[in-house]
Amino acid sequence: MRYFIILAAFGLGACVEEPVDGRTAYLADCAGCHGSDATGNGPAGRGLSVAPPDLTSISRRNGGSFPRDRVMSTIDGLDRGAHFSPAMPEFGAGDMGDTVIVETDGLGTPVPMRLLVLTEYLESIQQ
Repeated sequence: MRYFIILAAFGLGACVEEPVDGRTAYLADCAGCHGSDATGNGPAGRGLSVAPPDLTSISRRNGGSFPRDRVMSTIDGLDRGAHFSPAMPEFGAGDMGDTVIVETDGLGTPVPMRLLVLTEYLESIQQ
């Protein structure tokens, strides 16, 4: 019986998705085009009709503040502005993991964990 409980615990643990950190998510999903240093120099970005932007200067391009909601909308695929490249995948169309509640101005919004950690990583590398 004791072995059954141990095996059951291992089986249950295998069903839980490992959390991913923002840097790991960035390197897996974004570095191909935006570069490992996020400055827009990734190998897959060369030759695109719209060059991948420097993601380390998002805050600077927005008057010194990081536009968190707009960044999440862009990654998710909801924000397709006029200067947006069609080469940018809509990551929200895939599985971005379990959702967490993010509170903004007293409102709780469910946000996929991978989207949240990726956005937090991008905010952390602003220059």
